[in-house]
Amino acid sequence: MKKTSDVTKLSRYISEFLYDYAPNFLTYSPHTIKSYQNTLTLYITFLESEGVLPQDFNREHFERKYIEKWLLWLSQTKKCCSDTCNVRLGALRVFLEYLGTRDVALLYLYHEAKIIKRLKCVKKKVNGLTKDAVAAIMDESDLKTKTGRRDLTFLMLLYGTAARIGEVLSLRVGSLHLNAPKPYVNLYGKGGKIRTAYLLPRITNNLMGYLKKFHGTKPDPNAYLFYSRVGEDRGMLTKTAIDKRIKKYAILAHEKCEDVPVNTHAHQFRHAKASHWLEDGMNVVQVSFLLGHEHLETTMKYLDITTEDKVQALAILESEKGQDIPKKWKSPDGTLLDFLRLRRSHIG
Repeated sequence: MKKTSDVTKLSRYISEFLYDYAPNFLTYSPHTIKSYQNTLTLYITFLESEGVLPQDFNREHFERKYIEKWLLWLSQTKKCCSDTCNVRLGALRVFLEYLGTRDVALLYLYHEAKIIKRLKCVKKKVNGLTKDAVAAIMDESDLKTKTGRRDLTFLMLLYGTAARIGEVLSLRVGSLHLNAPKPYVNLYGKGGKIRTAYLLPRITNNLMGYLKKFHGTKPDPNAYLFYSRVGEDRGMLTKTAIDKRIKKYAILAHEKCEDVPVNTHAHQFRHAKASHWLEDGMNVVQVSFLLGHEHLETTMKYLDITTEDKVQALAILESEKGQDIPKKWKSPDGTLLDFLRLRRSHIG
């Protein structure tokens, strides 16, 4: 393949991946889509710093030697932590895997990227929330106000289903099935996977009251369940907004219950519920299923399961058998980023 053919194909594949394949086949999450775009933008920015021009861009620039230099550039120049570098590497691997499906001659790039070692990370232990701590935080919601009622409903659903924060924020009214014989909600997880979470009576009743107060008697099934009250478009509530509310409640609750960390954040509710399921006698395989983990080992690491618990869990498991690409090589400022139609960014 000639260089001119390389640059044309790679440009088209980048556009198709970001604007067609990823949103339709990989994920429904706008945050994940943005992560892919940020990763490719950072990678092309790195190549520009290496002096790569649009007319010189070819398959060799996605080979292992360049990717490993890019990881060092992220770490040393952009000052990214090891966790962030590994997330970027993972996103780039997804793109390279896509390249291999479109052109078998490019498949070797994905196989090279797969053997690149992830950067070593210091394991961060999630501070657990006791059942008393969860109750104390929820008790701080002021049900006399609409915001307090919303916050309590949000936290009850977050904890009761052990959902990821993004799964709850992206929920639409139509995802709730409160009048079913066994009320449930459909959660859209990573990779667009759907899992069903059944709801206890208290959560169901609370959601019914919330819907009537916030969405009226004829709610729009396509409306966000928890929407921002800023502006009139009822857009998605942000993670930043929710974390601010949770920290406010945590500080107040800490004065009454020392089990409550003052820096409590949303993800701790998912971790707490999983731990409480184990405490209540549920086995690790069941918890893994409810969390939506694809592999049991993920749950083991997530909850710091002991070796003895791992053996027991495995025994249970075994017993239950386009955009259009411009034809010209140069864009207005002649940079590779603009040629590939990626926005220049200051992301780190």
